[in-house]
Amino acid sequence: MAQSTVQKPKLAYDADPAAAHGGATPYEAYARLDVLHTLQQPRSTVDAELSFIITTQVMELLFDLVRHEWTLTQQALRAGDLPAARAALRRGALTQDVLNSSWDLLATLSPVEFSAFRPLLGEASGFQSSAYLLLEFLLGNKSERLLAMYNGAPEVHEQLAAALHGPSLYDEVLALLARRGLLAEPPVPGTERYRPAEDVQAAWRTVYTDPAHADLVELAEALLDTAERVTRWRQRHYSSVKRTMGDKSGTAGSSGLAWLKAATEQDVFPELWTVRGEL
Repeated sequence: MAQSTVQKPKLAYDADPAAAHGGATPYEAYARLDVLHTLQQPRSTVDAELSFIITTQVMELLFDLVRHEWTLTQQALRAGDLPAARAALRRGALTQDVLNSSWDLLATLSPVEFSAFRPLLGEASGFQSSAYLLLEFLLGNKSERLLAMYNGAPEVHEQLAAALHGPSLYDEVLALLARRGLLAEPPVPGTERYRPAEDVQAAWRTVYTDPAHADLVELAEALLDTAERVTRWRQRHYSSVKRTMGDKSGTAGSSGLAWLKAATEQDVFPELWTVRGEL
């Protein structure tokens, strides 16, 4: 048998990996470790501040990964590919588990330690995280007034505005229910927080009681896995802040603990919870 004449592409670092990347290994160059390990710049001499910075940065990266999985879920739902949608939700849920566990690191901060470097945060607040706000918009928890925080960052503002005016993850789910004949018409994406509707609850009741919609039951349960983890995140956020700083006002003028407590009581995908009382 004649041997193939196709040549394997020669990579730039095949001859001398370190030289091809300015002395760095291919792994360091791929993961941009030269940049990553320079991003931790404590502003105080308090040892605990480094843990605060690194944990916060890890959370931000995980927000991006969750958004990636939820965006893939939306694409799969539009295509009617429920197995792909459930797979993306499952991967997203695992990422959410890591996110929720990351609060364990911040919970180690004592009030004295946090207070020692908190003034150096200035007006900085986790409430200003655009990556997290994108997740809230994808969940249907929208608020146009929050965009004002990003007036000085046009690219971020544009990205958030697109998410605000575009369909949420739940909008895509309800559009699928409409295509299946379970809703009279698909939802119209809005710019305010999603409000539960009786026809949506009735649609989910049909899904759970009609064997013809077994695949939608699997989707609903995957969505509940996601929703439950969102609630856990909010509860962990609340309890960690309460433990670290008590009922002090939040940075950047936020109401702190009171706002966080109210957030824990907001159900994600609400009809999936209320319909359970009818089954």
